[in-house]
Parts: sequence; structure tokens; C-alpha cells
Amino acid sequence: MFTSFSTALSALNAHSTAIDVIGNNLANMNTPGFKANVVSFYDLVTQSVGAGLGETQVGFGVGKPITLRVFSQGAIQTSAGDLDAAIQGDGFLVVKDKSTNGIVYTRGGNLEVDKDGTLMTANGQRVQGWTGIGGAVSTNGPTGDIVIPVGQLKAPATTTSFSFDVNLNAAGVAGTSTGAFSSSIEMYDSLGESHVVQVAYTKGTAPNTWNYTATFPDSDVTTPIAPVTGTLTFDTAGHLTDPAPTAAMPKIDIKGLKTGAADMSVTWQLYNGLTPRFTQFSQPSATSANAQDGAPAAQLLHVGIANGGVVLAQFSDGKQTVVGQLAMASVRNPESLISVGENAYSLSARSALPAVGVPGTGGRGTILGGAVESSNVDIAREFTNLIVLQRGYQANAKVITTVDDLSQETINLKR
Repeated sequence: MFTSFSTALSALNAHSTAIDVIGNNLANMNTPGFKANVVSFYDLVTQSVGAGLGETQVGFGVGKPITLRVFSQGAIQTSAGDLDAAIQGDGFLVVKDKSTNGIVYTRGGNLEVDKDGTLMTANGQRVQGWTGIGGAVSTNGPTGDIVIPVGQLKAPATTTSFSFDVNLNAAGVAGTSTGAFSSSIEMYDSLGESHVVQVAYTKGTAPNTWNYTATFPDSDVTTPIAPVTGTLTFDTAGHLTDPAPTAAMPKIDIKGLKTGAADMSVTWQLYNGLTPRFTQFSQPSATSANAQDGAPAAQLLHVGIANGGVVLAQFSDGKQTVVGQLAMASVRNPESLISVGENAYSLSARSALPAVGVPGTGGRGTILGGAVESSNVDIAREFTNLIVLQRGYQANAKVITTVDDLSQETINLKR
């Protein structure tokens, strides 16, 4: 009978621990990426009463509960943060702990950038991955801190080619307004200064021909550049046949720029692969598209994380550049990870070695940009478990009071 005191006391301790676990779950129900713990009870070794043959067995109570973390998927919610990232599926973000500098793992995707441009979690852990160089990211090397070019200027890109998509009026008459058309495009030198190239088209005297003259502004160079001229020939179906796709394309060589920029050699691409960019149909002459591969110097406006964990930087010229790639780690037995606080986990002696790679590969989940993963705590289940544990605690407290009453009765027998 007197072992009932320790048996009931072990139950009180176990239920108290389980209530602590539920309290922690409820406290973190709004923590992004938090994974709830569940409690597993187990009984202690039993003793045989009587002849020792096992006919009557009495247990010693319940052992200290085992907590297991449930890594089920939390709800994905869109957010207003450009740097927020939610993991969908298995895996963890790889981060460096701010105090120990050791590698830990997290599913909390509230990210930010410090004053040096290092990508960090909201708790100051440095996010690991690959930093882009020249708009390209190599994921073959080791991971490291992702550094974003905060406050930097993007260098200008010199124009080397340009193109127009144009229809020239097949019904145009030479020497009239219908037989004349022009198009222009802005291009950039090595210093990012813009220059406008203009191309004039006039209907030729021969059937299905148009003559062109490409000019570069004399005011932009120390010595005027001779215009580039030529003829565009179309077949009876209005398709460009000469110059042919394999022929040398017209080229403008620009020397002596007054800006002090390097000399330029710009190719006029008349074809998109083997598809002509010029047609001659009986419609008013018009430009439907134009393009050139240069760009001025540009300011960094903001940085965001796109789907797949790609870190994109948007510049004032409207272009986006890849500046980084988040790494993800998959662990075969994530239940063995140890919580180290700040929404992060470290490996234990029972943990399998993590496999680090690009999201969406090797069984790893994907990353959704502009979103966060909510906690997987189910408030209804937690409150139900809380009520059950409360009843268990009360029942075992009643066992102690009952055994105490019986003890008093036993002591009173000698009086």
C-alpha cells in the first residue's frame, strides 16, 4: 500500500510535465514554423506480489514522459514581407547560430538583411546558401553566408545588338508618305550614357524592296559616322528573303564618343533565329517590338525571395538579377532533432547526417517566396489534451489523499 505514494507521485510529476509541454505548444501557436510536441507516457517495471510467479503484479508508476516533436506541415500564409520564405514539404533552412557560430536548422522564414547586406533570420541567425556573381549562382560549391549588394550601383551594360519587329506597307508608293517609315531605339555605351539610333525606310523602285538608312547622331561623336545603308527584299508572300538568315547582319561601328566611353560595334539583328523580324503585308507600316541588350547604371531598389528560394534584386532600370540561392537541408529522422530555442534545432547523437542542397531536389521540399509557414499547433486538440491531463492529475492526487487516509487508519489500529 505504501508504494502507492511514490506511484501516485510519479504520475503527478508526469502529468505536470505533460501540461508544461501543452503550455509551451499553446504559447507558440503563433510562432512561424513552430512544430508542436506530443507526450508519450510509459510505465515503470512491475513487482510480483506473493509467490513471485507473476500471478499478482503491481507497478511502480509512470516514468518521466518522452516528448516527440511532430514535423507535420503547417498552413502556408502569404505575407507582406519580400524576404519571407515558407517551406512546403520536408526540410529546413540552414542557418548559423549568432552566438556559437554553429550550424542549426529552422523552418521559421521571417528573414531580413543587416547593415552589411547579410541575409538573416528575425533572431539574427545567418542564412546559409550561395551568393550570386554577375547575375548567376553556382550551387556546386560549399554553402556560406548570403550577402546582398545593399546600396550598390549595377554597372552599365554596353549595347552590342538591337532589333526591330516591323511591318512595311506592301501598298506603299515610292516618293509618298505611304512609302516612307522610320523607327528608332535608345542604346547605351560603356559609361551608361544613352544614344539614339534612327533607321529610315523608303519604298524601293524594284518590286517588294525597301531601302534602309541607319544613322547615329553626329552630336554624340567627335567625327560623324557614315550612315549604314542597304536593301530589304521580300518574296511574294511578304516574307524577308534578303539578307538571308545566314548572311552577315548590318553593323554600326561607333568611334570617338564624346562621353569618353569605349568604342562600340552594334549589330542589327534582322532575324530571331531563322524567323524574319520584318514583313511586308498590306497594312500600315508599324513597329510592333524593339529590343537592345544594353542597360544604364541602376540603383538597387529592393530585394525579395522568389519561389524556389532564389534571391532576386530589382534595380531602377526595371531589371531583376539573381543575387543568391537559399540552401535546404533534409534529415531522415527529424524527430531526433533537439530544440535549441529561437525556433531552431540542432543535431542529436541519434540524428542522421543532413543532406544539403537546392530546394525541390533530392527529396527536399520547396520554398515559397512572400509567405510564411504557420505553427502546426492544433488549439482544439491541445485543449482536449489539457482537460484529459488535468483529470489525470486530479485522479492521482485523490490516490495520495486516499492512501494517506488508509495510512492513518492503519496507525490508529494500535491504539
